[in-house]
Amino acid sequence: MSSNRTELANAIRALSMDAVQKANSGHPGAPMGMADIAEVLWNDYLQHNPANPDWPNRDRFVLSNGHGSMLIYSLLHLTGYDLPIDELKNFRQLHSKTPGHPEHGYTPGVETTTGPLGQGISNAVGMAIAEKVLAEQFNREGHDIIDHYTYTFLGDGCLMEGISHEVCSLAGTLGLGKLVAFYDDNGISIDGEVDGWFTDDTPTRFKSYGWQVINDVNGHSPSEIKAAIEAARHETGKPTLICCKTIIGKGSPGKQGSESCHGAPLGGDEVAATRIALDWPHEPFEVPEEVYAGWNARDKGAAAQQAWDEQFAAYAAAHPDLAAELQRRLAGELPQDFAARAEDYIAECQRDGASIASRKASQNCLNAYGPILPELFGGSADLAGSNLTIWSGSKGISRDDASGNYLYYGVREFGMAAIMNGIALHGGFINYGATFLVFMEYMRNAVRMAALMKQQSIFVFTHDSIGLGEDGPTHQPVEQVASLRSTPNMNTWRPCDTVESAVAWKAAIERRDGPSALVFSRQGLPHQDRSPEQVAEVARGGYVLKACNGTPDAIVIATGSEVALAMAAAERLEEAGKNIRVVSMPSTEVFEAQDAAYREAVLPSDVLARVAVEALHADYWYKYVGLDGRIVGMTTFGESAPAGDLFQAFGFTVDNVVAAVEEVLID
Repeated sequence: MSSNRTELANAIRALSMDAVQKANSGHPGAPMGMADIAEVLWNDYLQHNPANPDWPNRDRFVLSNGHGSMLIYSLLHLTGYDLPIDELKNFRQLHSKTPGHPEHGYTPGVETTTGPLGQGISNAVGMAIAEKVLAEQFNREGHDIIDHYTYTFLGDGCLMEGISHEVCSLAGTLGLGKLVAFYDDNGISIDGEVDGWFTDDTPTRFKSYGWQVINDVNGHSPSEIKAAIEAARHETGKPTLICCKTIIGKGSPGKQGSESCHGAPLGGDEVAATRIALDWPHEPFEVPEEVYAGWNARDKGAAAQQAWDEQFAAYAAAHPDLAAELQRRLAGELPQDFAARAEDYIAECQRDGASIASRKASQNCLNAYGPILPELFGGSADLAGSNLTIWSGSKGISRDDASGNYLYYGVREFGMAAIMNGIALHGGFINYGATFLVFMEYMRNAVRMAALMKQQSIFVFTHDSIGLGEDGPTHQPVEQVASLRSTPNMNTWRPCDTVESAVAWKAAIERRDGPSALVFSRQGLPHQDRSPEQVAEVARGGYVLKACNGTPDAIVIATGSEVALAMAAAERLEEAGKNIRVVSMPSTEVFEAQDAAYREAVLPSDVLARVAVEALHADYWYKYVGLDGRIVGMTTFGESAPAGDLFQAFGFTVDNVVAAVEEVLID
């Protein structure tokens, strides 16, 4: 059996070095070094069905060291996924299913996009949390309908990244017993031997997190790997780290064990020498039929899913309501009455006319929408009382009780965002997580990954401008919203009152093709009067909040807390005989997705006198006001002072907005 296992693993090594060589770029070292671990895990343990990569009860496999992407592409090809050999030959080429790093949505069987080190393990933690919570919510005695593992491979680089501490610490605290991580301990990173910059006692570190640690496993010994996996699966109360000693680039006689095979092709001569060393006398991309037969997981996968389908049928007979609810949630479908009830709540907000901070309006939305959305799963990075993310139906999850719907993330902004992405990828939840807007910087790359993967992570950001006041410029965001707005696939909302807040939450909940950033104020915001038609237009991202008689002399565009300022300035200007239109634009991305006729109706191109008002970075607004317009915005960091003093000092006053409009009218 061991020789057969070696041959199966060598198929990974050969395909990986061949693909990297043909592309003339890539990372052959990790796939060649981890091939033996992958062979045991995928052939003996991984529960999956190549014919249905989205089977809900499959095990999740995450390649956190995503630069070794040919490892997972080889595995998917060999086990029978829709990834033919021609796609491996097109590794790293335009429009192939085998991009340089694994990308969710490109390749069947790739669970998440990895490459930025540390985020794969973080996504895996999110997937394991989702499995644990979903199992607690739906499993019943005799019916373990949600029951699968999350496996992840990671390397030295993932463990050097600080995010690995954030998420692995939390994973231990939550006792994620179905999370198993394989540490590729090969002692090499891009710059060479890691002893010069990474000497952590990794096993002790993970033991301190509350993990089971299986140390000193020979990563090239199938029997030791198998024993370690058995021990990991036996421990149900802790996640497990399996520390595998491996040789990077194993099989390459001239380059194994060194950084030279980490991120570059082996070279033609070395590939030929490796074929001899591996006893692999086959042409590039050629795999013998008996090796394919040893890897083929189609029959086993189909049988596993069929058994689960039968199990689910029995579950549905015993618990029909639960089964229907689980199917709805896994399909990503909202309750049938959600849209109507949300519209009723939005209309109620307009009637009530409450003038409150938009962060409080956000909490009110959670109390309105939460009871009709059992899939809603929230959290905050140690700021629940400030972000106002806990609603009346919130129940925290813990190691011993994961039946709730709220996760206290602790001070882990980056980890929170990446875990959220894992929860979203797993399915069955609409999840949100919150922090102060300025700390979006900590979590920026995970926010970007949510957008890249088009996942429905809802990022709640409060304390949205210099309006937070005395905490000063360290906590006052200036440039963060511009960064969010410039991120492809991201929808950013900065509402001005309770109505726009309710619309923003509804839009984020209904959105299925990307993340949303909901940006809320600390300070109170006045309610704005609207007609029913205007209320409906809020959902279009930008709309005319204040019309005027005939063609406007000037248009003032504002968001969030500055909408009230724009309205007050327009009133004064009208008293002076000017026709002023005020456009509230809570979401520029949503507005830009509207048809040209609507956009022209809101911002007529023949009205060139325009002023934008927002207590955030000014430069973003040139796209709307043009070089001849004016922007009342921030071009510096803030200061520490009460909010009212800051708005006065930085020019967010009626007088200054009026003056800006008068300037553009003169021009």
